[in-house]
Amino acid sequence: MHLSRRNVLLLSCCQALLLTNAVTLVAINGLAGFALSSNKAFATLPNMSYVLGAAIATFPASMWMKRVGRRNGFLTGGVFGLAGSALAAYAVSSGSMALLCAGTMILGGYNAFGQYYRFAAADATNPEFKSRAISYVLAGGIVGGIVGPELSKHTRGLWNPDYAASYASLFAICLLAMTVMSFLRIPPPAESVSGERPRTLGRIVAQPVFVVAAAVAALGYAVMNLLMTATPLAMGFCGLPYSSAASVISAHAVAMFGPSFFTGSLIKRFGALRVMLAGVAAQLTCVAIGLSGQLFANFWWALVLLGLGWNFMYIGGTTLLTEAYRPSERAKAQGVNEILIFTVQAISSLSSGVLVNTRGWETLNFVALPFILLAGAAVLWLSWKRAALATA
Repeated sequence: MHLSRRNVLLLSCCQALLLTNAVTLVAINGLAGFALSSNKAFATLPNMSYVLGAAIATFPASMWMKRVGRRNGFLTGGVFGLAGSALAAYAVSSGSMALLCAGTMILGGYNAFGQYYRFAAADATNPEFKSRAISYVLAGGIVGGIVGPELSKHTRGLWNPDYAASYASLFAICLLAMTVMSFLRIPPPAESVSGERPRTLGRIVAQPVFVVAAAVAALGYAVMNLLMTATPLAMGFCGLPYSSAASVISAHAVAMFGPSFFTGSLIKRFGALRVMLAGVAAQLTCVAIGLSGQLFANFWWALVLLGLGWNFMYIGGTTLLTEAYRPSERAKAQGVNEILIFTVQAISSLSSGVLVNTRGWETLNFVALPFILLAGAAVLWLSWKRAALATA
């Protein structure tokens, strides 16, 4: 098998295990936080600390991989996963909300390193295969979307207290991921053999293409995280059982990553901007369904469309971002992009719990609406700007 295709396959497996970890955390963090917190409005603090840990680690992760290479960097991230899952399991067993937040923050470091799987695939392949390589790696997440909720259901009450076994099971998932990572053979980045002089970070991020790529990916992620994080709590408030919430989260995760098998081909045919705009339309439809009722079917369809919209906006944004930097600039450009994404995720994670507890699911959907519209406006602005330049 050609080396680049072999790496894409291995990275896709790593993505599957990363998302098994992440989706399990999505399913249980808010509920475990609700059980441990004295102020129920802060039930989603473990979600926020998870994202905050990723935000803190993401830029150092990029620079560390520039120094030691992708494989060794990903293995470093795996160590964070082992430490975080062990601490989170102990935290739940001892009834400590503070330690649970510390454990999920460390797990966020594992997630930070894992977000570079898609960039590693893009960097290690030819330009014609780039968008599909990104899509195929993210498609690995469909496994996590199926396995994660099932893992949480079967381990939730495996031993007392609830959720301790769920966090402990993630230790084994991280260990398996590190085994897969050890087989990666990614060539050194082009900048190590090139005399190309990098531009300043200010010049890179000031480009319209960078602004739109990063903003749309971040806004799509913020809206997805805002609604997804609150869903298990909102469904519980509506009297729906945990198994229903786990099914909705599973369908959502499959919708997030299942389209990745063809998203790259759509981008190649129609362009990243049109695909991103389709993602905006999907998230707008999600909000409309979320506002129309609070039955199981409403949650299911809303979360499926939320996942589909995220997929188009995220993969489209990632593909568009590769146009904004030279090989010698990739580490800092990718790092800034990830910091932006994780920062808005951290804010949306905390806001999600507070809003759903104090204002309800309907208000949460209204809050999401202007951010979706802003993402759509950004895509239309860049489309107009490019059309005007082409005409000129």
